[in-house]
Amino acid sequence: MVKTRLAPCVVVVLLAAVAGAVEAPPLPAEITALRQAIEDLSVSFGQAYRQGGQFLEELATLERSIEQSPPQRKAAFRETFDVLRRRALIANPLVSGRPLLYVVRHQYRPDHHNTATMFVTGEINTGSFQDGGALKSIDLAEGGLATTLIELAEGVIRDPEVHFDGLRIVFSMRRNIRDDYHIYEINTDGSGLTQLTTAPGVADIDPLYLPDDSIVFSSTREPKYCMCNRHIMCNLFRMDADGANIHQIGKSTLHEGHSSLMPDGRILYDRWEYVDRNFGDAQGLWTVNPDGTSHCVYWGNNTHSPGGVIDARILPGTQQAICIFGSCHDRPWGALAIIDRRLGVDGRQSVIRTWPADAVNRVDKGDWDAFVSVTPKYEDPYPLSDKYFLASRTTGRGEQMGIYLIDTFGNEILLHAEEPGCFDPMPLAPRPRPMTIPSRRDFENATATLYVLDVYEGTHMQGVRRGSVKYLRVVESPEKRFWTHAQWGGQGVHCPAMNWHGFENKRILGTVPVELDGSAYFEIPSDTFIYFQLLDADRMMVQSMRSGMIAQSGEITGCTGCHEGRATAPPPYKGKVPEAFRRPPSRLDGWFGPPRLFSYIDEVQPILDRHCIGCHDYGGKAADKLILAGDRDITFNTSYNELWRKGYIASIGAGPHEIQRPYTWGAHASRMVKTLREGHNDLKLPPEDLERIITWIDINGPYYPRYDCAWPDHLTGRCPLGNAQIQRLSDLTGVAFAQQAAHNTNQGPQVSFDRPERSPCLARFTDKTDPACIEALSIIQSGAQLLAHRPRADMPGFTPNPIDQARQQRYNARQQIEQTNRRSIRQNQKTYDSDLTVNPKTPP
Repeated sequence: MVKTRLAPCVVVVLLAAVAGAVEAPPLPAEITALRQAIEDLSVSFGQAYRQGGQFLEELATLERSIEQSPPQRKAAFRETFDVLRRRALIANPLVSGRPLLYVVRHQYRPDHHNTATMFVTGEINTGSFQDGGALKSIDLAEGGLATTLIELAEGVIRDPEVHFDGLRIVFSMRRNIRDDYHIYEINTDGSGLTQLTTAPGVADIDPLYLPDDSIVFSSTREPKYCMCNRHIMCNLFRMDADGANIHQIGKSTLHEGHSSLMPDGRILYDRWEYVDRNFGDAQGLWTVNPDGTSHCVYWGNNTHSPGGVIDARILPGTQQAICIFGSCHDRPWGALAIIDRRLGVDGRQSVIRTWPADAVNRVDKGDWDAFVSVTPKYEDPYPLSDKYFLASRTTGRGEQMGIYLIDTFGNEILLHAEEPGCFDPMPLAPRPRPMTIPSRRDFENATATLYVLDVYEGTHMQGVRRGSVKYLRVVESPEKRFWTHAQWGGQGVHCPAMNWHGFENKRILGTVPVELDGSAYFEIPSDTFIYFQLLDADRMMVQSMRSGMIAQSGEITGCTGCHEGRATAPPPYKGKVPEAFRRPPSRLDGWFGPPRLFSYIDEVQPILDRHCIGCHDYGGKAADKLILAGDRDITFNTSYNELWRKGYIASIGAGPHEIQRPYTWGAHASRMVKTLREGHNDLKLPPEDLERIITWIDINGPYYPRYDCAWPDHLTGRCPLGNAQIQRLSDLTGVAFAQQAAHNTNQGPQVSFDRPERSPCLARFTDKTDPACIEALSIIQSGAQLLAHRPRADMPGFTPNPIDQARQQRYNARQQIEQTNRRSIRQNQKTYDSDLTVNPKTPP
């Protein structure tokens, strides 16, 4: 442990220079803000802030001097005012009454998303890891006495949290680029460094003490990737105070991070997840009990911008939260904001204040990156009270961050800065210990029970006739465990291609009945990311949930209605038990067989083959209008391309952030379904065939059942032809196949690997003996031969490429460890990372 001190006068001059102070007179608003803060501190702390009267006198004297001076001399008082302001605000007992803990490190290098800060070994962005950092404290009451607890030349320290007793600190540390982030604990005097997690090949970050001294943290222990790109994600995990029995408490499909403890013992965290919507505005705040039960939206899940609501903490004594309004494609910084969810769970109406002040004008304006250009930028807010906050903030010297004290009166001063930057400021002192919430989880890995009181109660159920909803469909949206460099442009980046315009694969778990009074009561599998759809008597979707939920084994949870108002109370109880509660919970009935990943080729194409291609085939009499043949093309197949591109289905794809009105998308809004139900050319589909098509459209028109692939380096990750072959085929046919790898530039099916001679790209050749035509046909035929030898994921006999196989093996191994730890919990035993092994590496 090393202690250093800067003389007070040096500190003032240094910090003023770092802050980029200009020679301008103090503004009246600055003087008013300082006076209000001094008055508030005097009332709030009394003798603990005994200099308050003196500060007010000095301020009044300074104000008179400024008023009586000629304009050209007013600037001379700037330094005097700045020194006074600093003295008066640092005298705040919340600041000078205890040391402040902070981290020294570089700002994270730019990457894809604000979650991409881990740079895990063996992943796509490992090379962005930038070393050098320390864990320090500073005592401003002692003139800036800085104490170094740990210093690393090759590593990084991040995400500290002080224990309730003020004597311990939990944090994440990576010793060098060959290591990964693990959770450590240290005493506040620098002694007793203890490593709590040791699992190789995973990143453990964002630790948080719980009231019972156990620890929650974010981790890549269930290895998964963001669906719209290639970056590894985290979920919430929990462990005993000594590092034993690590187990998962969050399972959303993308990312869960920056958790903090609420006064009532719940965990507040930011969560990135989406179902049937775009990637960019799907990161809001959620809450969860420490046992992983009751994951609930807190704020911002349907707010267009900010694209990320990050690093939230509850203001003491209030129901407001301070947080960062960030962007999707940026670092985890942005504007500082206070929100009050009592005023709404989305949108500008619940934003109390922002720093900078005009940042509030960006809420719900622009897109998910609207906060990229905010200046200055803030990070890691920590509320000292409901009026005074610490935060990291840009100092004006590039990306350097310093520790700032900010208040609601309008004051904002730099407390400390050093190279390369200061992050995670917080008091190094005791704090109240919230209540402990009893566990409702049984760790049997079985089922949970859900209820809906009345599906017709909700913010977006207008126009739905009571009694018209007959079923509730339960659909799983599985995680993405694989990625490719090649991509399909389907409103965002699909790596590899999955669907025309949406990111997720789906698994239908079944339906349950909805009673006449709108109630439903049913079982679901635990640890499964699912969403719900309301169906009418024809099993057509009326309304759909475009987010997801999970429940733990043994949990009983539910909601008032569909798209219920989160800030409103349930309707009054009228003494009548909901009809669904008068019987045991329903069991999911599957969907034409056991639950399985949905495959367009298996579920939909056979129906088109039986009933449609007599007319709608290449060369058929209706081919000029719509081709419904199953021929596989570069990325999908012919019928899938045609139905999406020509607008025959009204699936929403990666749709907008707003909650949609009932009946506005899905089968009810699709002309394909309307045509089939009316009896196209006297065609009457069997009920099962019609339901399969309806269900496919309602679950957003997916194509591939799985994210792994056979051809990871080829076009869209799905094409059997190599890139050189694709380029040659473009040269020969004039078709820009690179532009075919996106939904918005796609010109329709151009290749048939099932019937190469029917490939539309050959139509330009009137002479089939033309050497160019023969060569082009030969390239397509070679692709057909490659597919026969190594089928892709929409074909029988598919085998993933070796890299994806290794990723799956790693995933399986981590899941086995998860089950081992849960068994230890059930049996009241202890299992540590050091007791378990897993292959940490994924092939490059």
